[in-house]
Amino acid sequence: MKKIIPVVIVLSLMLCLTACGGKAAPGGASETEVPPSSETPEGTQADEAAETEAAPAENTASEGGVLVVFFSATGTTKGVAEKIAALENADLYEIKAAQEYTDDDLNWHDSASRTTKEQNDSSARPEIGSEPISLEGYSKIYVGYPIWWGEEPRIMDTFAESYDFTGKTLIPFCTSGGSGIGRSGQNLAENAGAGIWLEGQRFSGGVSEADLQSWIDELPLN
Repeated sequence: MKKIIPVVIVLSLMLCLTACGGKAAPGGASETEVPPSSETPEGTQADEAAETEAAPAENTASEGGVLVVFFSATGTTKGVAEKIAALENADLYEIKAAQEYTDDDLNWHDSASRTTKEQNDSSARPEIGSEPISLEGYSKIYVGYPIWWGEEPRIMDTFAESYDFTGKTLIPFCTSGGSGIGRSGQNLAENAGAGIWLEGQRFSGGVSEADLQSWIDELPLN
């Protein structure tokens, strides 16, 4: 009996070990592994970057636009400029003097008046007080001014020398009580040094829209 008991104990231990061997060990090969997703965060970002193209910058310039630039000390040229702008559906830009012209400044009977001195000095360049304007997008520019002492006001020469008119067509027009446009348009073209300057036209302050439309229709660029 003493010999049988140890044998029974050994057999019992063997059976217990066999039963325990059928269980999966923690972390063992019998555990099911979930394969990593093919769309990892890095992979997803890479895909999105590849599919996303940079949008081009939007061009806000209105190509082929029309601009009416004018200087008007008394309001006469301004009235004509506004009529042209309405007919052409154009933008308006007013050239204002940094030092406004007074009635005394405009007295052409006074040899000592400001305008008399300026017009007698072809190198005079009065300062412009208006904010600068970008000419980008404008292909046709009307340039209006009064006639002073038979020529353009010197502030118009300041304007002509302040911008690059390359690739643009410019149409001078002036107002006066009787004087013609003279060489004023040619002077502006020479001072500008760029752009296509057409022959200008003189108008009275009371010119009609119909007459202005006829002039516009006959311009060489149409």
